[in-house]
Amino acid sequence: MTRPRPTVADLRAQRGRRQMTMLRYFTLDEAAAAEAARIDIASVPPELVTHPRYRDLAPGVFTMTGKTHLEYGAADDYLAFCGRMLEAGADALYCSGSLHTVERLAREYIPVVGHVGLVPARATWTGAYRAVGRDAASAIRLFEDCRAYQEAGAIAVEIEVVPDEVARAIHDRLEILLWSMGSGAGCDAQYLFAEDILGEGRTRVPRHAKTYRDFAAEYARLQAERVSAFRAFSDDVASGRFPEEGHILRMDPAEHEAFLAGIGA
Repeated sequence: MTRPRPTVADLRAQRGRRQMTMLRYFTLDEAAAAEAARIDIASVPPELVTHPRYRDLAPGVFTMTGKTHLEYGAADDYLAFCGRMLEAGADALYCSGSLHTVERLAREYIPVVGHVGLVPARATWTGAYRAVGRDAASAIRLFEDCRAYQEAGAIAVEIEVVPDEVARAIHDRLEILLWSMGSGAGCDAQYLFAEDILGEGRTRVPRHAKTYRDFAAEYARLQAERVSAFRAFSDDVASGRFPEEGHILRMDPAEHEAFLAGIGA
C-alpha cells in the first residue's frame, strides 16, 4: 500500500514524539528499498529527484535535494533552481549558504534545510573534518546558529558530529527540526548514508555510522563471477563451443538454394 507523501506540517507534528529515519542515497534501487523499509526522509542529488521514475519508486519518502553554496551562486539563482526541484518532486531544499540566502528562499515559501556542526563545504572554518561543539564557547555558537536558522525561516537543520548533550539542549530550547548525523538521539531524525549502512566500502565508515550489511564483499564476489563468466565466454568462442546450434538461425533449404543461385554461387 502506497504511503501518503508527508508534508512539512506532518514532520513538525512528529517533533518530540518519535525519532524519524533519514538516508542519503543515490540510486533508484536505493530509493525503492527506502520506500519498502518505510524510511521517513531522504537526501538525494538533483539528478535522482528529477528522474521520471523517482516518485513512482519512493512516493512516501520526504525528499530533500540541493547544492552547496559553492555550486549555486547568487540567492536568486538558487531560488530558480529550488523552484525547478520542487516542481520535479522535491519536498525541501538543502542550503549550506548564508542566512541571507536562507531567508530569501524562505520568504518565497521554499522549505529550507540548513546545516551546522561539521559542514563539509565550510570545514575550513571549523578546523577541517572534526567534531564541533566540544567546548562551551563553540557549543553556544552552535545554539546561536540554529536559532538564527529558525529565525530566518528554515524548517530544519542538519546537525552533524556534535556532542549529544549539546544537540539535546538545542532541541529542547528551539522549535526547528534537528536532523542528527552523529549528534545523538535527542533530535528529530537519525541520518546516515546508505553506503555506510550497506558496507559498500567506497570510503572509510565514520565513527558515528553503523554498518548493517557487507555489500563490499558481495560486490567483490559478483566481480569475480563477472570475470569468470567473461573468461568462459572467451574460451567458448576460441574453442568453437559458442555459438551452438540453439544460438543461430537457419534458412529453409529451398530458400537457401534460391539465395545461393541469386548471388551466383
